[in-house]
Amino acid sequence: MNGNEVGSETAGADASLLQLGVSAAADAIRKGEMSGERYASVLLRQAEAQKELNAFVTIDEVGVLEAAREADKQRAAGVSAPLLGVPIAVKDSYLTKGLRTTFGLDDFEYVPSKDAATVAEIKRAGGLVFGKNNLVSMSYGLTGKDSRGGQVRNPQNPARVSGGSSSGAGASVGARIVPAALGGDTVGSIRVPASLSGVVGYKPTTGRWSGEGVAPISHTLDTTGVLARNVEDCILLDRVVRRAPGERGAGLATLSGLRFAQAPRQFLDVVDPEVQRRFGSMVERLRSAGATIVEVDLGDDFVQITRSATWGIFAHETMDAVKRFLLEQDVPLTFDKVVQHLSPFLKGTWEHLVMPTGAGYVSPDQYKTALTVHRSEIQRRFNDAFRSVGAEAFLLPTTPCTAPLIDQQLKFEIAGVEVEYLALANNTVAASLAGLPGISLPAGISSDGMPVGLELDGRYGDDARLLEIARLVEELATDPSLTVA
Repeated sequence: MNGNEVGSETAGADASLLQLGVSAAADAIRKGEMSGERYASVLLRQAEAQKELNAFVTIDEVGVLEAAREADKQRAAGVSAPLLGVPIAVKDSYLTKGLRTTFGLDDFEYVPSKDAATVAEIKRAGGLVFGKNNLVSMSYGLTGKDSRGGQVRNPQNPARVSGGSSSGAGASVGARIVPAALGGDTVGSIRVPASLSGVVGYKPTTGRWSGEGVAPISHTLDTTGVLARNVEDCILLDRVVRRAPGERGAGLATLSGLRFAQAPRQFLDVVDPEVQRRFGSMVERLRSAGATIVEVDLGDDFVQITRSATWGIFAHETMDAVKRFLLEQDVPLTFDKVVQHLSPFLKGTWEHLVMPTGAGYVSPDQYKTALTVHRSEIQRRFNDAFRSVGAEAFLLPTTPCTAPLIDQQLKFEIAGVEVEYLALANNTVAASLAGLPGISLPAGISSDGMPVGLELDGRYGDDARLLEIARLVEELATDPSLTVA
């Protein structure tokens, strides 16, 4: 074998490591099939090769390799942990002990003295912090515009957005830089980038995962969660974060006999025709697998109530949530300084919607109505629908279109209708408002090579069941025949 053949063989072996998910990587390290240091080294090289995606604000290469070597020593000493030696990326809205944190703000950074609760659990399970993912400033956006580390680009086509606000998280998993990344979801900020970047994005039931140490937007809507390579990894990380290693889901072996709901009037009102076809293909495949799909109607005013209430709660709670976070977490920053560090575009948005002096500010009475009347009504409608048809989950396209072009990200067309970028969250806001668990799965590729996402929204608190069902749906969703010829 000559030198070129050796180099090619090594490159091929390294490329195969990039395909590993969290569970597979942890298993390979545990069995001694690869070292944590080698795995981390391969991922660092991939990060360098994909740096034009702007997926990261910070990567401490020296720290990552040192942590990987330490994990290898622990494994050699007989230590066993579910994530031992596996690097995970972290959205830069999370506090990370000893690693700079920016919240995506311009000209601001500091080094926290403690980890966010979820990061601490990842480390306790042997996981490594690979780096801090780029994000929209203070998580206030859906496309990656005005991100601290530059516009995040889609791993499938750098001319397109990756989604937001967990923009870098979606790009880094989609580009095979890391097997998983912690994100945050208030109105769709995990599920939207998962859909647009072609990865799995899991938003737990609100409150299931701790949000302590994560820069907030809304205490009512915020949810920490994960973007990953597959559903199996979401199941593993859910157990790790919640310290529930023995928890088992439904143990389902087949989709046959399961019932799903779809609401075409509410979730297919303005959807790209190709996305609608891919969604229809998934519905038919589920039927072929023995599942029953039942159409329901959530009401003429469902869309209007859901979007109005969600965005009203979102904007009204931001100021108090941010102020409380800065004080409780000893962040060396005031709310006024946060506003000053925003980009001009976002500063204008906050001055209009978040500040009490803004023309678009949601009054206390409007907020109370949104929270106690409209939110409760949407929760009731979901509960009634689940109960009336015996559905396990709602099925819907995660995003109404594939990833927009970067130079058209603020306004673009869906099915011939001009929309603003907030339309990317049209379908995700309902689960956020109701607090339901939701997961976005890759569901094929469009004719222009961009991923299409399928969302499953489950019953409140029934995450384990939803994840087991999603694992089975994933097998259908990733069938190559879903790709457009």
